[in-house]
Amino acid sequence: MISPDVKEAVYDSAHWALLQELRGKAVKIMDALAARSLSSAVYGSVARGDVNKKSDVDVILPYVASSHTVELALQMGGFKIFSRRIAQATPSHTPKAHIYLDALEEACVTFPLASFRSLELEFYRFGGFQRVEGVKEEKRVPGCDKRLMLIQPTLRGHMESPIRGREREVARIVGVGVAIVEERVRVLTRREQVGRTGIVFSRELEEDEVFEEALKQVADTNPIVRRRLARK
Repeated sequence: MISPDVKEAVYDSAHWALLQELRGKAVKIMDALAARSLSSAVYGSVARGDVNKKSDVDVILPYVASSHTVELALQMGGFKIFSRRIAQATPSHTPKAHIYLDALEEACVTFPLASFRSLELEFYRFGGFQRVEGVKEEKRVPGCDKRLMLIQPTLRGHMESPIRGREREVARIVGVGVAIVEERVRVLTRREQVGRTGIVFSRELEEDEVFEEALKQVADTNPIVRRRLARK
């Protein structure tokens, strides 16, 4: 018998069409990066399948890469870069580059400007993480959303169930360590209670700025960023 906490979502034709559209955008981005030997993945609802009209196409390079190479790959792939932002979420997080490919910031390529911590890498798998081959094969993966619900794809749509109290089971299903599940429960629960907390810094780059140089300038004046970059 299915628990009353478990709900099934059955996708209609409009949902499947939207998912196909968003995944098509993701594939074009990932193929452009792959043409320059840059391996990437899509994460979040596009990987899980539970998209809606507000869903973004979020592509991640889970390793340090030359920003020049990334930008060149996107431009050679026919993409126009609308804006670029550098940001660090918390003192322990890695500064990241964000490249937005449309004016509404609905398609973004992200990559770290220093090596990710293991928990940061698992953050993307926690939310659903899929390489281009899986997207092309129309596969979907389990992952967790910001409501702290586990999304498990089915042939008709997905099943969703609460994460709280099931951290070890959820970690096994998603394929991550229990530490990242516990961290996300803690962070998102606190966000529900007190709202979004501040970040270390976030800055939009000028047209002629380079990510790596901009990060060095920030680190020269921000000791929190400097300390994070000093860690291995």
